Amino acid sequence: MIWTSGWELASAVSNAGGLGIIGSGSMYPQILKEQIRNCKAATDKPFAVNVPLLYPDIEQHMKVITEEGVKIVFTSAGNPRTWTSYLKEKGISVIHVVSSSQFAQKAEAAGCDAVVAEGFEAGGHNGREETTSFVLIPLVRKAVKIPVLAAGGIATGRQMFAAMVLGAEGVQVGSRFVASEEASAHQNFKEAVIHAVEGGTQLSLKKIVPVRLLKNAFFELVNEAEMRGASKEELQQILGRGRSKMGMFEGNLEEGELEIGQVSSMIRDILPAKTIIQNLWSEFEEALQNPI
Repeated sequence: MIWTSGWELASAVSNAGGLGIIGSGSMYPQILKEQIRNCKAATDKPFAVNVPLLYPDIEQHMKVITEEGVKIVFTSAGNPRTWTSYLKEKGISVIHVVSSSQFAQKAEAAGCDAVVAEGFEAGGHNGREETTSFVLIPLVRKAVKIPVLAAGGIATGRQMFAAMVLGAEGVQVGSRFVASEEASAHQNFKEAVIHAVEGGTQLSLKKIVPVRLLKNAFFELVNEAEMRGASKEELQQILGRGRSKMGMFEGNLEEGELEIGQVSSMIRDILPAKTIIQNLWSEFEEALQNPI
């Protein structure tokens, strides 16, 4: 959710009854501080910050998070042992995103309060294991005793219901909220999401960091390079810097990196975050009453 989930979206989700999450991976520390303060001014409900552990200036991010009194942190893309104990000593709940039951056990051993089992369908950075949500959720549920949230391929209340049947106690929804009015993504990217087709995304850049992308000219450039066996160094050169900002935030749909999940093929409108929450909940309740 880098470049898409700022304080506007996070506060709107929290005000509507969900747990809004600020995606800090694209933010400088000072920007993150401003985002947290704006979010606190816009909602009196709990909200969280997601921190990719591979972020280069992570010490400053953690300092901002603790100084600003954030109570919930989602960590991802790294070893949870690095920061979990530090955060918990500050009274912060820590939820780590995992792509396998083995990583879930490591997160539990590190002291995490919960894990997010993120399936292969998810947008953005993904696990190398390519385990789908329907397989991953029950595996993780069996592997750990801490609460399990499900992510990847969830954009409707019926999908949320299915995740809970498989053992999840909650869900994390990303792609559906990219196509929200409050998302900080460029309108061009939002329009691309709601016009995505089945099979329109694919996992790419596995030699660097696996990422699911909407197919465009940049994707095809990377795909061609991967098909002929390009080295990690060549792929890194093709990727360059600022590709995700170019695509998702600045709206360059040809040369930019467009991170979105497979479930984008089911999303057909841009709605207020509150309406998305209401739809998810009503669909979930309907599924409870009529599971077939």
